[in-house]
Order: sequence, then structure tokens, then C-alpha cells
Amino acid sequence: MPLPTAERPNPIRINDRWFLLIGIPVLALLVLLPRGVLHIRSGPIFLLNWVVSIGFTCSFWLTGRALWIGLFRRFPQVEQTTRRLWLLASINTLITAAVTLVLGSIAGLLQGGHLTWSTFWFEFGLNMVPTIVIQLIYESWNFFRQWAENVRRAEQLQSAGVQSQLEALQSQLDPHFLFNSLNTLSALIEPDNEPAQQFVEQLSDVYRYVLLARERTTVPLSEELAFVETYLALHKARFRDNLRVVQQIPAAALPLHVAPLSIQLLVENALKHNVASREHPLELRLRAEVATGYFVVENTLRPRTAGLAAGTGTGLRNVRHRYELLRAPQPVEISAAEGWFRVRLPLLPAA
Repeated sequence: MPLPTAERPNPIRINDRWFLLIGIPVLALLVLLPRGVLHIRSGPIFLLNWVVSIGFTCSFWLTGRALWIGLFRRFPQVEQTTRRLWLLASINTLITAAVTLVLGSIAGLLQGGHLTWSTFWFEFGLNMVPTIVIQLIYESWNFFRQWAENVRRAEQLQSAGVQSQLEALQSQLDPHFLFNSLNTLSALIEPDNEPAQQFVEQLSDVYRYVLLARERTTVPLSEELAFVETYLALHKARFRDNLRVVQQIPAAALPLHVAPLSIQLLVENALKHNVASREHPLELRLRAEVATGYFVVENTLRPRTAGLAAGTGTGLRNVRHRYELLRAPQPVEISAAEGWFRVRLPLLPAA
């Protein structure tokens, strides 16, 4: 299977036409109030002042908007918000001060005088009003957008988790019913039949893990591997020496997280779709690469020619989608080369 292409984040798109059409004239009028616009009795002079104010407000607005978009593209992550806001406030303040100084000096020269410090600070304070308002508008819009996206992502992640559980269980029965039934069956088996007791207990452990993990978005790698080991023990009872498993898991990787049942699904796919015989035993390798931030599941690639239908890839698409919803730092990588099928799952930081 070809390596999937990682999706690039979409460029930010702001539908702020109504903000611009309504906000600029209103804000331009508000900043005229401290300058005594209400005392102007002449309509044409009032309109002239308003038009001039709209021009300045438009310049401040578009400059602040472009600056915000540029900084957001540079620092888009939630943990970078504080850094982005400090830079935004600092640069906006410097721009406003420079514009106020230049325009004030020009106005003073035209009136045959010069710009005083009291006039500068008064005009600077008034010019900061649209700057602060613009910053608040776009940051509020971004906060609401991220909140809506997180709600949507949580809903999709929950849906994907439920789908993964259904595929892993391959059953329409309630897991609670199966779990309780297994405990009952274990009590009915003769005490001296240790292999049967052990098999039922392992199967019960599998369903116990499914019940515990169904409400969690991620689980520690150590828990997932303990579950996979029990899951493989059940299949070893059927495959025996036809299934060979090799694990290379450094201790540093165990606290890291993965999506629940994701490794189990890859193991299940390997067992379901490949030949495992005495002549061609199925080799399964599980290893964690802390340096690269990946957990690797690979198996010998010998597709079955009879029996089960060919896989549709739904399970792999589901795993890839779940890691996208979890905002994994790296994409899921899938490849098939030199007789091996390999899936690399990104290791997630501990919650």
C-alpha cells in the first residue's frame, strides 16, 4: 500500500466582510466623539471629519488584520497564544505610536506650530482604541472557531472510537453480556482443566480491556501492549508455532500514549489477511522507536488466496483518522516493501 500523504493545514480564511462594512464606519465615528464631533453644527464639516476618520480607521484596521493573520500563521498553536498576543500588542503599539507621531508632526507644521507631548499622548490614546478593538475582534473570532472545531473533533473522535470497538469485537453482542458470560463459563469449567481455565480468563481480560478503554481517547503504551499480549496468547492457542512474535519495546516508550485498540487492530489485520502455516509461519514484529516517535507493527506479507475476502482498508483508514483527530505530531505511515507490511503509529505524549 502506498504511503499516505500527510494533510497540510488549510490556510486561514476569514469571512469578515460584515465586520469591515459595519465596524469601520462605526468605530470611526466613536473615535471622533472625544475630539468634539458632537459640537460640529455644520453637516458637510461633520461628514468631512467622518470620512477622514474612516480613512484612518480603515488603515489601522487593515494593518492590524494583516498583522494578526501573519502572526497567527506563524504561531497557530494554542500553547503559542500568549507569545502571539504579546507580539501583536507590541508591534501594534509601535505602529500606532509611529503613525501618531508622523501625522501629528505634519498637522502641527501645517498649522504653523509643532506637536506637543500632551497632544501626542492624547492622540495616541485615541488611535489605540481601534487597534485594541481590532485585536479583540479577531482573537475572539479565533477563540470561538477553535472551540467549535474542538467540539466537532471530540464528536468525530468519539464516533471513530465506537467504530473501532465494533470492528475489534467483530460482534453485535453487548460486551458487558459477553464479559459476564465468560466469568460464568470459567466457573463451570472443571478446576483441573487448566488450559481451558487460562483461555477463558485471557478472553475475559480482552473484553475487560475493551470495556475500560471505550471511554478513553488515549491509553499508555504499556496498557495497550499488555492487552495485545493477552490477545496474541489467545491466537497462539490456535496458531501455535505458526505465529512468531518479536517485541522490542524500550522502557522509555511505555509511558507514551496510543489510541486504544489501534495496535490490536493492526495485529488482527495481520492474522486475518496473511498465511500462517508450518511452511510459511507468520512473523509479527512490534517495536517502539522513541527517537523517531513511532510505534511500528510489521508482518510478513503473504496474502491469503482463499477463505476470507480481501480487506477493504476500512480499519486502517479508521486508525489514520483517529490519529488525525488526536492531532498526532506525525501522520500514520503505511507501506509494503520487500515482503513486509508495515504500519507506523505516532507515539503521543502522556496526557
